[in-house]
Amino acid sequence: MKLSRRALLASIPAATLLPPHSFADDLSQVTLRVATFRGADQTLLRTTGLDDFPYKVVFSEFNSGNLIARAIDADAIDLGAWSEIPMVFAASSGARVAVAATLEGPTTNQAVLVPTRSPLKNFSDLRGKRVGYIRSTTTQYFLLKMLAQHNMTLADITPVTLGMSEGLTALKSGSLDAWATYGYAIEILEADNSARILESAEDILSGHYFVGINPQHLDDTGFKTASADYINRLGKAYSQLNADKPRWARAVAPDVHVPEPLVLSYLNHMNRAYHTRPWKRSDIATASEVARTLGGAGALPPNPNLASVFTPALSALLNG
Repeated sequence: MKLSRRALLASIPAATLLPPHSFADDLSQVTLRVATFRGADQTLLRTTGLDDFPYKVVFSEFNSGNLIARAIDADAIDLGAWSEIPMVFAASSGARVAVAATLEGPTTNQAVLVPTRSPLKNFSDLRGKRVGYIRSTTTQYFLLKMLAQHNMTLADITPVTLGMSEGLTALKSGSLDAWATYGYAIEILEADNSARILESAEDILSGHYFVGINPQHLDDTGFKTASADYINRLGKAYSQLNADKPRWARAVAPDVHVPEPLVLSYLNHMNRAYHTRPWKRSDIATASEVARTLGGAGALPPNPNLASVFTPALSALLNG
């Protein structure tokens, strides 16, 4: 079958149609302020050689998605990733944030931990105990879901909101009976025999993370083009490193201050690969389940308008 010129052009990703020289010239005056977690975007793009941006990128490090959402709302950041939970909080509060893309990822790195020598054996043993979590993150959501699965609510425990470093210290010192957490903290605490997993969130979370974008600059064509290019580069970096976990571990370990074997173990145990793509309507549906859970616990107003946060501004420019 012979394709017309119009049909052929329509089949090519929009970003690849930009002439190389004018692409660089058009974006040379664009600056993207990007939020990164330690060992994430900045490290991955540098490791894969994909940080040769035709625009300027200024990275700022954050340790939770809810802080990234606040920074975008304050016009201090342009791009940053978070889970469904900060997104539904942002939507319910009317924050000036938008979702431009979906980052699929693992759910195996999130769990409720207890000290290794704790007498607690089952989740239901947490009745009346001090349980820490990080507000407005996946930990708040999966803790609520676990409680419901065991016919419990927050009223059945003593919930304690703590940041990541405070939670780590509190669990080790014995001032917490359990801690809902995520990331390398789990590998570290298990490796030094400080804690063990009481219950995993692997089958509770959707694995959907979102790339948030600053909606105040979406009228700028250069900003949109640069933002889409950045997300596509990040997706390519994940694709390369998903196929070479030892390389990934070597790059990340010095940045996160975690021994390389533990980082590699963390990466090897991921139940799904990281992958960027345009968002889909089904992503709104899974986020709605999060909103219902948080709303039922009184943490959110009922029925926030989640669809209004998703923008199609970059969808035609994104790979995946």
